Amino acid sequence: MTKPPTKAERDARQAFRPVDAKKAMTEHEIAQKAFSNNREGLKEERLAREAAAPPPPKGKASKAKEK
Repeated sequence: MTKPPTKAERDARQAFRPVDAKKAMTEHEIAQKAFSNNREGLKEERLAREAAAPPPPKGKASKAKEK
């Protein structure tokens, strides 16, 4: 069993809660920005590849699919 926190421990947690919350939100925002930047870069690369590649042929299915 754990012993209940003392009044000093409760007061300390309460005092540091806003600081900890702000730090967590800042870290989350940094991670979200990095994720978004990475996703946008990958999207640009994909669009550039698709623009450079010839369009896929239209018509009959290949013989491999017919088997």
